[in-house]
Parts: sequence; structure tokens; C-alpha cells
Amino acid sequence: MSAFNSSTALASSTSTQKKLCLIGAGPVGISAARALKAKGIAYDQFEATDKVGGNWRHGVYRSAHIISSKRTTEYPDFPMPSDYPDFPSADQMLSYLEQYVDHYELKKNILFNTKVEKVQPTDDSLWQVQLENGETRLYEGVIACNGHHWDRRWPAYEGKYTGEFIHSKDYRDPSQLKGKRVLVIGGGNSACDIVAESARVAAEAHLSLRRGYWFLPKTFYGIPTAEMLDTWMPVWMQRIYLAFLLKVAVGDYGDYGLPKPDHKLFEHHPTINTEVLHYLKHGKIQPHPDVKRFDGNTVEFVDGKKTDIDLIVCATGYHVTLPFLDPTIVEVDGSVVRVRWGVVAPRHKQLYIYGWAQARYGFGPLLTPASDLIADLIILQRSLSNPLGRILEKMKQPLADDHLLNPMDALKQVRSARRVMWLIPFIDKYAFRK
Repeated sequence: MSAFNSSTALASSTSTQKKLCLIGAGPVGISAARALKAKGIAYDQFEATDKVGGNWRHGVYRSAHIISSKRTTEYPDFPMPSDYPDFPSADQMLSYLEQYVDHYELKKNILFNTKVEKVQPTDDSLWQVQLENGETRLYEGVIACNGHHWDRRWPAYEGKYTGEFIHSKDYRDPSQLKGKRVLVIGGGNSACDIVAESARVAAEAHLSLRRGYWFLPKTFYGIPTAEMLDTWMPVWMQRIYLAFLLKVAVGDYGDYGLPKPDHKLFEHHPTINTEVLHYLKHGKIQPHPDVKRFDGNTVEFVDGKKTDIDLIVCATGYHVTLPFLDPTIVEVDGSVVRVRWGVVAPRHKQLYIYGWAQARYGFGPLLTPASDLIADLIILQRSLSNPLGRILEKMKQPLADDHLLNPMDALKQVRSARRVMWLIPFIDKYAFRK
């Protein structure tokens, strides 16, 4: 895609060239805003909806609670209220995020109900931002924090299903399940929450898994599981430790009717849910392998068994999508955004894709130092001749290749990045000479 010529558009665009454009006001976006404000970086923040909170406001069911713990989710510079439980509810999370915004006085910079339609580079290293209302603005840079829990991924099967068919993002409360024969497709955290609620209120609750998952209880020894992973232990040691605990506390997944996991623990995001194991043992949830085909309201599974279903809930995840960016600017490979240091666009100045990866547990301890690093990188880029991503390439810093984050490793990477930042101006000055 050719660069946009900003000199021909100044008459119709609002010139904000000394500002950053920040997209999204969810947990990641407001953390970035706090860091920009602290560093004295001017910015405008665009939020497509009417309030802050992101997925916690517009994407979760009313009965949702965090699967990580309060301690591993709170921002380290702004602890959650002391009376919050270990696993705060969706309402408590929203209240917490609103308190964070009020504490740092971030709301005055947020333009609500303002969707960013398109972002493109100009020929003089600025960014043209087109809003849904038709307005265009020129910015020094862009931080995209548009989240990864909104672009629904749907499964495809043979035949036609004639019953009710929804995505887990469209589930809100148990009234949608009451008295129905419900099938939940998927084995992630949302799938298990919804099938557990089905076990309580639905006529029947069925769970279809296309592969084996790791199911972890929410606590061990009364301690939130996420807090047991927030340690100095390397991943291989965590695997051994948790395998031992699971053997004692849970036993063999086959005894619950569940398939054996087809991957090592933490190679995919584990499912942290205690209720689904409880209801499987009580016969309130019927486990099944993958769906083979539909025939009206009859579902046939790959093992040949059939059952009639009134409602299918597809807890089949989300696509990672940057709808406002041309795909040639930053490559998205499945669930991976191909950036350096987890956020830096590989070829363009002052473009940061932030919050696309999924941490193994809570966001806060990672977001605060990462946001501070991004703010410092913005300031550093102002003094560089070449795009930061190209400099990092010269320094042999790899492109991201996984969407799952071990927060402890990610924190180490942030500290490692800070240790080598002093080298970047020298690479910029000498490594690009012909």
C-alpha cells in the first residue's frame, strides 16, 4: 500500500501531529494512557463504545468472575480494594477499572462512541486516522489496543442445524439456558463456565471437545492457582509440580469422561475451572468428542452418538484482528501479530500493537511495566532516523511467534529491553550506512 500524502490532506484533516492516537479504552488501553500521561506525551484516546472497560463491559456474561486472582490481576501501582474476594466478579472488575481511570484522571482524553475506521502511514512518517464520522486526523503515532475478544471464531460442520446457535460472546445470563437441551462446543474457560451454568438450570447440559484440554482447579491448598504459577520456577518445573498436584486433587481425566490432553501443559492456555469437574462427576454434564454433523436439531458426534439439542453455544474463541490497518503494514499470522518486543511494528515509525497476546494469568503486573516501556520507546523513536522495528531487526530481536505469554518471562523481556535501549541510538546511527 502506498503511503498517504499528508500535505494534500491538511485542509480536510485535523492536525494533531504532536500527539499519539490511542485506540481502545479497555484494561490495556487505560494502562497505556496512564503511562503516556505520566511521561508528558500528548494523546487522544478513542473508544468505540460509551464507557471504559472493554471486554469486561461488553464481552462477558453477568455471572463471570476472573480466573486469575485479585493479586495477579491488579495493576501494581493501583491495588484492588481490600474487600474484594480472591476472584472478583465482572461488576467488581468494571468498578475497579473505572476507579483506575478516575484516579489517574484519564477520562478527559477519551473520545467515547468514536470508532477508528482506518489508520494509514503518510509519506512524511505521520499517521492518518480516519474516524467513523468521516473526520480525519494526523498523528505522530498510533498505539492499537483494540483487544482480542470480539471477532468471533465460528466452527463449521456438515449439515444444517435448525435450533438456536450462538457464540459464547452472545451469552449473558442463565435465562438463555433454562429448560433447554444445551450443547457447549469448546473447552476453554468460557465454555466451562457456561456448561456449568447449564448443569444448574438447563434440561440437559452437553460439552463437546475436539481435543484434550488441561483442566485446573481454581485453587490448591486454598490458594488461587494463578498465584502458584506466579513464581521463580521455570515452566518445565511448573509442569512437574502441577502434574503432581493434579494427580492427587483431580486424578485421571478419563475418569471424568474427558480425553487426555494432546499437548504439554502451557503449550495452550489451560482451563481453570473447578465446577465442570464437579458436575461431570455428578452426571449433570455429558461429555462428547467433536461434532461430526448436524441434521435439524440433532447433533451427531464423531463417535457416532446422536442427541437432540435446543441451543448450541460456540465457545470457540476469537480471531486476532486489526480491522483499521492494511494487512501489509503489520502481518497477523493466525493468533500472532508479527511485531518485535511484543509491540513494535517491524517497518514503520511510532506504530505499536499492544494487548493482542494472551497472558497465562492476570494482566496488571505485566501491563504497568510494559506500558511504561512503550512510552519510553515513543520518546526514544523521536530521536531516531530509522523505524525502531528496523533497528531491532538489526539487533537480531525476533518477531513474535506465539500469542500465549508467560507473565514472568514477559516481565524478564521488559527488563531485558530496558537494558539494551542505550544501544539503539548507536545502531540507528551506524548500522544503516551503505
